[in-house]
Formats: sequence, C-alpha cells, structure tokens
Amino acid sequence: MRLTVLGGCGAWPTASEACSGYLVEHEGFRLLVDPGYAVFPRLLRYGTAEAVDAVLVSHGHPDHCADLHPLLRARALSDAPPAPLPLHAPHGALDAVLALDRPDMLASAYRRHDFTPGDRFEVGPFTVSTRLLPHHVPNAGLRIATPDAVLVHTGDTGPGDAVPRLADSADVFLCEATYVHRVPEADAPYLLTADLAGHYAAQAGVARLLLTHLWPGTDPSLSHAAAAERFTGPLTVASPDLTLDVGTAAGGHGPRRPA
Repeated sequence: MRLTVLGGCGAWPTASEACSGYLVEHEGFRLLVDPGYAVFPRLLRYGTAEAVDAVLVSHGHPDHCADLHPLLRARALSDAPPAPLPLHAPHGALDAVLALDRPDMLASAYRRHDFTPGDRFEVGPFTVSTRLLPHHVPNAGLRIATPDAVLVHTGDTGPGDAVPRLADSADVFLCEATYVHRVPEADAPYLLTADLAGHYAAQAGVARLLLTHLWPGTDPSLSHAAAAERFTGPLTVASPDLTLDVGTAAGGHGPRRPA
C-alpha cells in the first residue's frame, strides 16, 4: 500500500498547501481519501481525474470533501466520461457538495455508497473498517487495510478511548493534530492536539505517526516536538507530495487483519 499526501492543512488552504487529501494506492487501484479544498489540482500531478477508482470521505466538512465537486465535473464533462465513480461517505455527508450543480449535470458521474460509522466494507482491494469518532458532525475514523498493511485516518476527532482502539498496531497512523498543546474550550470535545496524537500513537503501538490537519500558519516543528514528547517512534508532519510505503515493505508490523 502506498500513501501520498496531497494536502494536510486544516480549515482552509494556504498559498502552499491544500486541505486534507490523500491518495492511497494498492494493486493499481487508486483510492482518494478526503478531497478537501484545493486537493484536486494536487491530484492532477499524479494522474487524470478519470484515473481515480473510488473516493472515501470521513465526514462532510468542506475542508475534507469540497474538491469532490471539481473532480466530478472533470469526469462528467470530459469527451469520453468514465464509469460512475463510487463515493463512500457517512449518510448525508456529501449532500451539500453534490448539490452545487443542477441534479442532472453530475448524476451519471457517481454512485453513492453511504455508510454508518461502525460499518465495514470493501473498496477495491481494501477492507475499510469505520468507527464513530467525536466531532461537530458525524465523523468516521477509517481503518484501511490490505493483508499486509494497515493505514488509520482519524478524519477530525475529539479525544476519547475510541481513537487508540481504532489505531491499534497500525502501520501508519494519520492523525488530526489541529492544535499543538491546547484546543480552544469551545472545540475541545471535537479536535485534537499534537500532544494527544503522540499519546494515542504510543498507546496504540503504531509503527509510524503522521500528523495532519494543522491549523493554518502553525509551525510544523512545534507540532512535531509536542508529539515526540509522547511518541518515540517514527514521526512526520504531513506535507504536500510526501509519499510513504505502508506495511511490511516499509518495516511495518507484518501481516494482520483489519480491526
């Protein structure tokens, strides 16, 4: 399994970085996870719109799904439209972004596969196990597995025991870390810090921690240092075009089954 970071900025994109967006590839299958603001132009550096095989979305906030719209336009309005794109997201999460055009314009470009956090299903060569994690809207933590690799993505989440349970023994733990040490009181139940991300990574025994969704303008070195106080394993801050091999080929834990 290969993970490519297309963007890792929280809330809104900056001049140099898109919001959350990740390309996950295995056996020639290309899964786009959380296509947030400004992700689509980054995606085009790695292939055409038609080359995406499926989309998986953790929740309906636009910094995690807004660029699904240009992706679907590029497919629907091409000279030779490809087969409908499978869209996997929690129930209702994509309603707003899919309503940006008149209904008949994009209807043939996608097929919805709505799920309830807690469901488990197959997407191409991946087994996806989901878990409800606390956020302002229903958010599905994602455990994306092949026989020899596990990638866990929190989406956006507040603190809780469900986070390390989701991440248990993952090869790569892609964890939201919006703030460095302290979340503002109003958002404290719904977002994480880099410090907590490090704590949960250590608790879960993951092979590698990848911090993402930093608040725009945050110094990545501060987030890295805060997480490193809790987690002593390999640790990286998500940055555009970062690519990681996930699993045994990358020195991971070896064969396992999805949780």
